[in-house]
Amino acid sequence: MDVVFWLANNFFGTPAILLGLIVLLGLLLQKKDASQTISGTFKAIIGFLIIGAGSDVIVGALEVFEPLWKEVFGLSQEPLGEFMGQESFNSEYGSAVALAMTLGFIINVLLARITPLKYIYLTGHMMFWTTTIFAGIVVHANGDVNTTKLVIFLSVIMGIYWTVQPAIVQPFMRKITGNDQIALGHTSASVALLAALGGKYAGNKENDSEKIKLPNGLEFLRDSNVITALTMALLFFTGAVIISFKDTTGAQELIAQAGDQSFYIYALIQSFTFAAGIAVVLVGVRMFIGEIVPAFKGIGSKIVPGAKPALDAPVVFPYAPNAVILGFLGAFVAALVWLAVLGNTVSYVFVPTMIVLFFHGATAGVFGNATGGARGAFLGGVITATVVAWGQFIMVEMLISDTIPDTAMWAADSDMFLLGPLVDMLSRLIF
Repeated sequence: MDVVFWLANNFFGTPAILLGLIVLLGLLLQKKDASQTISGTFKAIIGFLIIGAGSDVIVGALEVFEPLWKEVFGLSQEPLGEFMGQESFNSEYGSAVALAMTLGFIINVLLARITPLKYIYLTGHMMFWTTTIFAGIVVHANGDVNTTKLVIFLSVIMGIYWTVQPAIVQPFMRKITGNDQIALGHTSASVALLAALGGKYAGNKENDSEKIKLPNGLEFLRDSNVITALTMALLFFTGAVIISFKDTTGAQELIAQAGDQSFYIYALIQSFTFAAGIAVVLVGVRMFIGEIVPAFKGIGSKIVPGAKPALDAPVVFPYAPNAVILGFLGAFVAALVWLAVLGNTVSYVFVPTMIVLFFHGATAGVFGNATGGARGAFLGGVITATVVAWGQFIMVEMLISDTIPDTAMWAADSDMFLLGPLVDMLSRLIF
């Protein structure tokens, strides 16, 4: 188990190393010379770390944005009651999660080898969190489950999910990228698929978010960096103005974060920081994809013929940067609506996790735009918020309430919310 933990933490838990080793293996299998092998491996790792650095910048800005708007609406989470919590859950079931994740990945590779579904899931951190959440559901549904049975059940579920999920969305992924070289391996796949279908029937493909015609005086809005900064500046500044008129403890704490700086200027800087994070992610994606795609041909030809890498959500962002923002806007607006609806119907205080709403809403926005233009992109965000809002309520209240509902509120994603009831039902039938 120590070996399994070490592998899980240092490879699956460190995606840059896992992906760097995969690029290295692919280049070695193609018998590239030392110069090409070293260069390709290092550039892939650096590109992935650039994506991570950009994502960290985005998350940092959202960690200001989220409490800002929580305070605007006076949100405070109700106590969740008695539950294990992530730390206690890890100490009791962490080894089962690590082993199931490792075996699940092996099953994924084997299925890619022997079936027509030639996708290898490489989003390591999502592999960990999905396995953890599903383990929490199984334990909640069945009590103290035998470790061996839990590992076998989770391994099979995860191996099948990591193989099938990229395949389901790949037809739309081809529309986005214009080729069949990479796949989406991320827990936003369900809302991406729903967004693409929704855009197809309710959108207008001719009105592509990246080709919207603008008057000459507004041509600057064609620049995705500018439109991102402008949109977020409006949201941050509006929140800051509302907060400045509130005399609550939460409002004062937020204003104090600005220090000697004006709170309005502080909010504007956060909006530009968010835009900078997006720009950094796009640079990293281009660099990373430029190395992993050709390197993966070695794995595809030698180990899993025809294999394609299923990668993290930001790989689709460069293909439609404006749709990224439209998707997030749709998710943000719809989240506010569902916040009011859930509070007044089922008395649940929905906590809109902006990190989930952004990355999932943005991905859904790109898929919605591919079939339904700008309207499809915005609709993708609305679909995302709907799944996340009701999914969080069902997950926290019914599927995982005595294990890790705290984790479900900030680490559970769209696919987990939709597949959670199925995992619960299957585990009850089997155990």
